[in-house]
Amino acid sequence: MPKPILDTLSEGLTRRLAGFSSRRSFLSRLGTVMVAAPALPLLPVARASAATKPSEGVTEFERHAQATDPEKCDYWRYCAIDGVICGCCGGGVHTCPPGSEPSPIAWIGTCRNPEDGRSYVIAYRDCCGKPACKAPASCNCHSVDREMPTYRTQLNNDIIWCFGNASATYHCSSAALVGLANPS
Repeated sequence: MPKPILDTLSEGLTRRLAGFSSRRSFLSRLGTVMVAAPALPLLPVARASAATKPSEGVTEFERHAQATDPEKCDYWRYCAIDGVICGCCGGGVHTCPPGSEPSPIAWIGTCRNPEDGRSYVIAYRDCCGKPACKAPASCNCHSVDREMPTYRTQLNNDIIWCFGNASATYHCSSAALVGLANPS
């Protein structure tokens, strides 16, 4: 019974390949490919195609953030704030009202300023020691921009941070600018 053509061709090709190569040379070439393959993303072509446009990576909060009225929840520094804005309670953007004291512990957020397009690290501190501020509903903010689950407590805004003060009574939250998020 004659062999099918495909079997004859594949046998001939396999015998020729075995005639001019060895297992060691195959393993050597395979090892070279495996070592060199991770370097491919480092080539300039790969970096150029991976570059992001300025509008990519912008969150929903950042698209609508404003830089003129710090007594509104869409103020750019409030991208990760949770609570009543201290500016509506007699304090400032980054200061506590008289009679309250800042918590010694803060949570952080990285917020983009719409005026200069740069990202800044913001430290949010709860102001403690007075009863909760009776501010208008427009001052009660619950931003969850890039919020992490509770297992990353330093990035979670759902915790009342007054547990390091003489009084654990929450009053309001402030947003202090720490510095540039990615200085270059």
